[in-house]
Order: sequence, then C-alpha cells, then structure tokens
Amino acid sequence: AVTVPDKGRVEIEGLQNMLGALKQERLERMRRQGRTTPPANDPINFVLVSTDPEALADFETPFGNFIGLKRQGETMMQQDFPSLKSVALQMGRYDDNFVEEGLPISFDTATNSQNEDAEAESGSSRTPTTVVQRKINRRDAARAAVEALTKPELLDQTVQVYTATKNQRR
Repeated sequence: AVTVPDKGRVEIEGLQNMLGALKQERLERMRRQGRTTPPANDPINFVLVSTDPEALADFETPFGNFIGLKRQGETMMQQDFPSLKSVALQMGRYDDNFVEEGLPISFDTATNSQNEDAEAESGSSRTPTTVVQRKINRRDAARAAVEALTKPELLDQTVQVYTATKNQRR
C-alpha cells in the first residue's frame, strides 16, 4: 500500500478471503471429526503482521488513510472472525542496517498512536513532542511472527513488536 496506493483495498479484501477460508476449513475439519467445538488446546490459527502506527508515514489512499487501512484489517480479524484464535503484530520500522539481529523481542500492548498519546498529554498537536521510534531487524520480525503462534498470552491481542528503540523529537 505504500508504493501502490490502490493496493490498500485489495489488502483488506485478501485478508477477509484468507480468514473466511481458514474459518470454513476449521468448520469442515470439525464436522469430519464429529466435533461441534474446537479442541481446548487449539493453538493460535492466524498471525496478522501489520505496522506500528509510528513506523511509517500516514497518507491518503483512494480507500482511506494508510494507517486506517492497517487498523481496519486488525479490527476485522478480531471482530468479524472471533472463532479464529489470532494475534495482530504491529511491527516496528524494519531496519537491517542499524538494528542488530538476534536482540530480545519485545511484545507490548498496542496503543492507537504513540504520537496521539504524546499530543493528548501536552494538550496541543502543535507542540513538538518526543516519541519513541521502535525498530526491528527483518529476521527478528520473522522470528516474532513464528513465536506468536506458540504464545497463548498473545491470544486475541494486538501487540507492538520491536527490538530497539530511539527517542525522536517531532
């Protein structure tokens, strides 16, 4: 969606199609097994990799703003497909040059926007604020997505994922 603004709508529809197919397959599998409910130890079924609100600039697309499309996908997954066990990972800005690989991964409960929170505290959006820019190496991001599948404490949550932080004045 960053390089091709028209892609945003396709991204949401594609996510809806994938989640619908996964839900249908789970129902079919339960029917074949003679079950009416999923097993109690059913693992996380779906990890949605999204973007941290501060990782990329927000901009208008033909279908809404960029960050809004990302949040729309997260909300759809959690509200429209509650039978799926899922987690949304809002990745920090990818940085392979200045963020070392193999650092401990942090999973923090997501907020709407670090910038909005700082502005609300200051009382004005015109006052320069300091925000924390979160970054992650791409390989660590992939490792975080795999780890999320086996972390029951992340179930049905939206979390911000990063390995390094940097204070930045805006």
